[in-house]
Amino acid sequence: MEPALSAAAPPPPALAAELRARGLLGDGDRFEALFGGRTNRVWKLLGSDSDQVLKLYCTGFRNPLFRNDAELEAACLRTFEGEGFAPRLRASGRFGDESWVLYDHAPGEPWRENPEPVARILRKVHTHPARIQAPKGCNGSADLAAHGDRILAQCSSREQATLEQLRPAAEIAPLSEHRLIHGDPVAGNILISRDRTTLIDWQCPALGDPSEDLALFLSPAMQRLYRGNPLSAEERERFLSAYDDSAIVARYRALRPWYAWRMAAYCLWRSENGAADYSAGYALELGTLRPR
Repeated sequence: MEPALSAAAPPPPALAAELRARGLLGDGDRFEALFGGRTNRVWKLLGSDSDQVLKLYCTGFRNPLFRNDAELEAACLRTFEGEGFAPRLRASGRFGDESWVLYDHAPGEPWRENPEPVARILRKVHTHPARIQAPKGCNGSADLAAHGDRILAQCSSREQATLEQLRPAAEIAPLSEHRLIHGDPVAGNILISRDRTTLIDWQCPALGDPSEDLALFLSPAMQRLYRGNPLSAEERERFLSAYDDSAIVARYRALRPWYAWRMAAYCLWRSENGAADYSAGYALELGTLRPR
């Protein structure tokens, strides 16, 4: 996400020199660091013609749920140019062992309220005819169970046993057709302006089940981390109604315990690895799994 400016360090001088040599950086242009994202280093390039965003990808942090692939992000931005729901790609490249992308700065502020525009933009992504060579995502309960198990295997606290006891039992078959999903449509990656909704941070798309994007947006843990509070029941229903695909919504409802179980495992893993703010998210996802 890219919600605010910071006084942090500018990009490495050698990277700035490369951008200048490629004609992507002018003499009067300047960088302001953006903060709020949780993985990569991001700067806003304040140029004479238009503002852009430079993202330098972190290669050392291995996330078991959210991929961090610069080439996939560049491919998505290139494919969706002109569609109105993704920024325009300017350039991409390598810097030593790291990758970078440069794209137009999207207008607006991170999403906070009114879920209907988010549902409509996700539906556009899921029904877009473009095909991108993205990895396969989870599709059905067996995939989600296996993914959750892999995340849990990296945990070591007593809560691991708690999640094993709360493992869902329902078996949901996979979809016969994979569709492109964004893979990280959390509130911080959705920018809202007066007449436009833009999805940013396309570094973990997949070919899978569209209900996964719905689950990630609706996740109580992700909503708390990026917006401050989970959605209300009324907001969740408004979102699902605006998505306007009864079959995918029905899949989401059937798979919701599996998505919550996997997200709880992920929040447990993050909290065990130094991200203390994920502890509250873990508790919220646990609350959706326990009988009421």
